[in-house]
Amino acid sequence: MKAIIKGQEINLNFDSKKKVLTQNNKQVDIDIKKISESSLSILLQNKSYKAELLEANYTEKQFKIRVNGNVYQVALKDKYDELLQQLGMDKMFAQKVNDLKAPMPGLVLDILVSEGQTIQKGDSLLVLEAMKMENNLKAINDAVVKKINVSKGDKVEKNTVLIELS
Repeated sequence: MKAIIKGQEINLNFDSKKKVLTQNNKQVDIDIKKISESSLSILLQNKSYKAELLEANYTEKQFKIRVNGNVYQVALKDKYDELLQQLGMDKMFAQKVNDLKAPMPGLVLDILVSEGQTIQKGDSLLVLEAMKMENNLKAINDAVVKKINVSKGDKVEKNTVLIELS
């Protein structure tokens, strides 16, 4: 798996049974303990780190994490993403999405748009709490908000259509 942090690509492979992380073909010992649903305690090369997941966009494979007080944007690529990019097919499958669906079960904390509003790719649309984490759901393309199907405080299941876009 490749992680892209501050524009730098890092090759990572983690073997949880052996507690070994391979970083750019160099093996390093690592110990990871789960503190809560959204945070970990990490011991890496005799240094202690506290990592916390702040935002997760599973569709785009992009995450915002805080490590020892510093905030990082992380994008992940697996071998299939790399292959599609090498073949020049990475943009070929991008298509307009007409619905914002819940990526997981959760509670609607806030709705940040209104019906009829024009939105752009990357605009925040809705805040969904799941597993004690706030997930800021963003637009993946330019669109107009056609209909909002939920209200603040609603509990939703995975794949529930939250906002219809056109």
